[in-house]
Amino acid sequence: MAVTAVKKQYPPDDMPEVAFAGRSNVGKSSLLNMLTGRKKLAKISGSPGKTRTINFYEINDAFRIADLPGYGYAKVSKSVTEDWGEMMETYFTGRMGLRKVIQLVDIRHEPSKQDVQMYEYLKYYGLSGYVVATKADKVSRNQMAKNISVIRKALSMEKADKIIAVSALKGSGKSDLLNMVDEALKEPGR
Repeated sequence: MAVTAVKKQYPPDDMPEVAFAGRSNVGKSSLLNMLTGRKKLAKISGSPGKTRTINFYEINDAFRIADLPGYGYAKVSKSVTEDWGEMMETYFTGRMGLRKVIQLVDIRHEPSKQDVQMYEYLKYYGLSGYVVATKADKVSRNQMAKNISVIRKALSMEKADKIIAVSALKGSGKSDLLNMVDEALKEPGR
């Protein structure tokens, strides 16, 4: 199935937007459901790589969340991957309401090559600086601090860049995530 990224299908660019990006299977749908308090806002799939388009969710008539397609899924064809890159570039350069992209990484693993590329891509567009380490319930407190340090180093995060640990399963880190979204919404528009 090809990625469809028709800009004219986007909702009006009339309110602030925060986007969420991450590898397939990083827990993005679960995190968005936890964040919004809606169990079925974003569909959770047993097979990664299902989101192939940008999904927009309007929140309280005040802002939008953009759920970007997962990257790095091996079973996606090369043409879909190329379409994905084109879609992201169109989105990042064309959305005036886009404030920030919050990148999700799995706290249990060192960021992949694709995670690093995405963070560099976001830096290029001035959209980096906010990272959420998902699946925090899967590691101990000691391991969490070590893994966050590894993530920070692998992504070449600057001192001012923010990283928080979140568990959608346990709900931990939700208030920090809400604060991160609030800060992102205060960023200047494009």
